[in-house]
Amino acid sequence: MHIRRFYGSEMMLVLITYDVNTEDAAGRRRLRQIAKQCVNYGQRVQCSVFECLLDAAQCRSLQAKLCKIMDPQKDSLRFYYLGDHYKSKIEHFGTKTSYLPEDPLIL
Repeated sequence: MHIRRFYGSEMMLVLITYDVNTEDAAGRRRLRQIAKQCVNYGQRVQCSVFECLLDAAQCRSLQAKLCKIMDPQKDSLRFYYLGDHYKSKIEHFGTKTSYLPEDPLIL
């Protein structure tokens, strides 16, 4: 498993997607654990898709946590690094209200 190396403390938008095999109870537990970790770092934008505004240390930490939870034989995680100029790279269509990742999240 390769974990990307980051340098500096600039914030970057990271799109995280996951596909967890939920055929058994262990898989359903992994799914809940991965979603819970992602909610701690960002905003759910679709069922298994999160947008997270992270610095390098946060990104490494989240990657390590998610990789520890997942089963690499059954599950898949993808990280898309949109960087700090992400506003021009995102288009939204449809029903869910769009938001700005740098705005505070109200829970």
